[in-house]
Amino acid sequence: MTQPRIKPKPPGLDRPSTTRMIKLMSAAHTWLYAKTGGRVGKHWRIGAALRKAVPVCLLTTTGAKTGRPRTVPLCFMQDGQDVVLVASQGGLPTNPQWYRNLVKDPSVEIRIGRSVRHMRARTADSDERAERWPELVGLYADFASYQTWTEREIPVVICSPS
Repeated sequence: MTQPRIKPKPPGLDRPSTTRMIKLMSAAHTWLYAKTGGRVGKHWRIGAALRKAVPVCLLTTTGAKTGRPRTVPLCFMQDGQDVVLVASQGGLPTNPQWYRNLVKDPSVEIRIGRSVRHMRARTADSDERAERWPELVGLYADFASYQTWTEREIPVVICSPS
């Protein structure tokens, strides 16, 4: 298996404006995906996914502070009945808010196209992460770059039917 090309960390990645831009683009992506039942937005075609699109789902968590539903688009890997997610946040130094939300309340909803599934999310243990990480990098090579851009271990999340 060919090793993914690790890209250098982009300048300004840690700026607050980067986080704001991610939130704006995420909101637009979520709206289009939900409005079209996944016809628009069901594949990620940025970076390493330009030639080999990566499937996208919508993850809805319960806000840790607000208690309100929060929905974000995420690349995912199907593993039998499980949906596997990566809390990469593009290699930023902190975990994404959606991850903090599901740690507090692991009951989540995953939408793939028009199909909605209620699931229970958990962080993969070290063995599960080690097993799945190469598959996830094979799905989207930029995950490997993101891991080199941050000191935190990027969490892998396993969502199972509840």
